Amino acid sequence: MSWLARLGDSMRRHARLIRALQWAVVVVYALLLVVPALLPLPDTQAHLVNNLTLLAQFMFWGVWWPFVLLSMVLFGRLWCGVLCPEGALSEWASQHGRGLGIPRWLRWGGWPTVGFCLTTLYGQLISVYDYAQAALLILGGSTVAAVVVGLLFVRGKRVWCRYLCPVSGVFALLARLAPVRFAVDEQRWKANTAPRLPLPNCAPLLDIRRLQGASECHACGRCSGQRGAVQLIARSCNEEILKARHQTASVWDARLLLFGVIGLAMGAFQWTVSPWFIALKQHLAEWLVVHDWLWPLQDTAPWWLLTHYPQLNDSFSWLDGMCIVLYLGASSLLLGGACWVLMKFSARVAGDRALFRPLALTLTPLGGAGLFLGLSATTVKLLRYEGLVLAWVQTARGALLVAAVGWCIWLGWRQLSGLPRKARMAAWMGVLMAAGLVAGAWWLQFWGWA
Repeated sequence: MSWLARLGDSMRRHARLIRALQWAVVVVYALLLVVPALLPLPDTQAHLVNNLTLLAQFMFWGVWWPFVLLSMVLFGRLWCGVLCPEGALSEWASQHGRGLGIPRWLRWGGWPTVGFCLTTLYGQLISVYDYAQAALLILGGSTVAAVVVGLLFVRGKRVWCRYLCPVSGVFALLARLAPVRFAVDEQRWKANTAPRLPLPNCAPLLDIRRLQGASECHACGRCSGQRGAVQLIARSCNEEILKARHQTASVWDARLLLFGVIGLAMGAFQWTVSPWFIALKQHLAEWLVVHDWLWPLQDTAPWWLLTHYPQLNDSFSWLDGMCIVLYLGASSLLLGGACWVLMKFSARVAGDRALFRPLALTLTPLGGAGLFLGLSATTVKLLRYEGLVLAWVQTARGALLVAAVGWCIWLGWRQLSGLPRKARMAAWMGVLMAAGLVAGAWWLQFWGWA
């Protein structure tokens, strides 16, 4: 037995320790989320080392979220199964809830995409990265929703995590790149008549026997060793993406990747430094003044609708909010739509329209790298406020971007294997152009507009 398989089995044996670790994370999460929202806003003399609000901001947006995303690529959805406070609370609540069946509307595959897009957009409108109250509203609201869903549906399960969590779709995309996963030998599962371990509680409601891949598995280790057919193994980081052409699955993961993770997220990270956003706002403001429509220029919205902290000279007008919505929507539709068209073109040139989704998924490394670059920009900003120069950051960003682009175009080439050379080259050009388009947008943010 390999050391990875032994590690997986030890996760099952030490399940109580993992549960205790989850509750420790819940306590830390609650303290960092609630307490800063009750404190006064930090002044200009505040620093990470002497202000809990700034420390919480750094922990959530500078450390927590960037490295949770990175953990998906390195370890699969280990965060979901071992550390996530929302998952732990939702499962706990479900043990004491009504235990209702899951209605059909709740199982709709588009909820994670809709949730990700709405929370991303709303987060920009209320400046979730900058203010504790906004973080409490969005993250705390999501946590409350997770508990409510747990209280309503299926005892002892994580219905919220499986169907509704706004980031579950993103985690599923990135976990496809993980070099480890819990693998199931279905034939051995069926044939094994030896004494069996107690049936595990698969909280995300997966059919363990037919588990194929890391995208849905929460890597909690509860099923490790079951019937001698489940074990933690190492694998190629490309395996799950390259097998996508042989799997029947929803197209929602491609929609989330192209329009959400790549298109919408790009706009969310970019609008504060974009000259196009400034030009849009100035043009609309001039038009409003000419037509004597002055109310959109006022900053009278409450903080939970648009950013409103006049004591810090930071308030969004109604026009600001409208421009943010327009910019993020345009980014999603134009950038995501361009990638969509290019992938459709590649599939058509390849002579197999079913290749669209597998080819779209080859952009997963670039989508993940973009999220990490965007969120880590907050890390860099906060550390520079503390006086750190971080001169190496631009070089590291460039290296990550080049590596992600190279990975995507290589996956695209491999995904098109078996085609005649001319068709393969023509179809691959679509992947190449899509990766170049996304990389060019990131170049604008970190170098072109810098």
